[in-house]
Amino acid sequence: MLDNGSVMKAKYDFKKAMQEIMGMRGRGTELISVYVPESRQISDVMAYLRDEYSQSSNIKSKSTMKNVQGAIDSIMSRLKTYKAAPPNGIVIFCGEIPRAGDQTRMVQYVIDPPEPITTFLYRCDSEFFTEPLEAMLLDKKSYGLITIDRQEATLGILTGSRIITLKHFDSLVPSKHHQGGQSSVRFERLIEIAAHEFFKKVADAATDAFLNRTELVGLLIGGPGATKDFFIKEEYLHHELQKKVVKPFFDTGYTDEYGLKELVEAAKGAIQDIDLMEEKEFVQRLFREIRKTDGGLSAYGEDIVRDAINMGAVDTVLLSEALNKRRITVKCPSGHTYQETVSEADDKVKCRECGATAIVEENKDLIDDFFEIADSFNTGVEIISEESEEGEMLMKAFGGIAAILRYRIQ
Repeated sequence: MLDNGSVMKAKYDFKKAMQEIMGMRGRGTELISVYVPESRQISDVMAYLRDEYSQSSNIKSKSTMKNVQGAIDSIMSRLKTYKAAPPNGIVIFCGEIPRAGDQTRMVQYVIDPPEPITTFLYRCDSEFFTEPLEAMLLDKKSYGLITIDRQEATLGILTGSRIITLKHFDSLVPSKHHQGGQSSVRFERLIEIAAHEFFKKVADAATDAFLNRTELVGLLIGGPGATKDFFIKEEYLHHELQKKVVKPFFDTGYTDEYGLKELVEAAKGAIQDIDLMEEKEFVQRLFREIRKTDGGLSAYGEDIVRDAINMGAVDTVLLSEALNKRRITVKCPSGHTYQETVSEADDKVKCRECGATAIVEENKDLIDDFFEIADSFNTGVEIISEESEEGEMLMKAFGGIAAILRYRIQ
């Protein structure tokens, strides 16, 4: 199982690659997208591509034909390295992208999708076909849903933008009785016993449905009256689920499947706040340290944070999602070798030591570079979006790079 840092890095890399791919355009219909599900044999895909290669010889434009065949060749070369498709399948984007003047460059992206690819697809167009992957960019945090009154209850789950109904209960709790005297007291007691058993049944089902969902970040409770408040106040839910209940509770007109939709609509504001809450807490914790007269357990600025990580002094690195820089390793003919951070880099640059033309030996995304060095020192990494005031301040005031320390450094 991947640890939290590996999951976050995989999510970041996927999102970053998709942003680049979705913005690319070709000069003609020569950008190729291939989706291979786990169930599809690689040999079958190779046979399909060889047929497409043969068919492409009918393309009238010689340059387009050359580019399409070059892309197919490149995809087949990559597929030869696979004995079988990975569990979630594989997606390959390949083609010639325009550069300055009449120049083009070949690009190839190999994507391990975060969710399973279900059908084989080949498409050649003026842009890459990304629609099946775009839905996977949505936040997949889940919220448990419970709508309840004394007559019925429904459990559901909100994942991304999908509402899934898990279970519906009819309570069979009598709503009225016409007995008098001692019979009235006895029937009231029987009604309360029936209600108690119904609430226990709903709570047990909620435990089965939600307790072991590691992606569950909150539990939304709705209903038309005071029953939902009673259900939570009397602590019918498992104590671990009780901690995830989002307050206040939400009024809905229904407690069936439609009631789940009402609940999600009523809780939109709370859901957005929860999504940003964890990120905001990290940044607010950093600010609390910075406000201390001695600077507390804080560090900011790329060089200072990088040095602190290498000292083993960093507990958590905070990196803005808006960082769009590269970390390059440069080597020149005079023997000078160094690393630096740049906005963009070609294959060759001028050596900062002597001015000679130098080769860029390594060129990687800056956030990926921080993930690598942080992993060596068991340091956590948090990617902070700009959607909150705190996230925006991290980027503008601290260049998007800061850290919460394990101990103070000079």
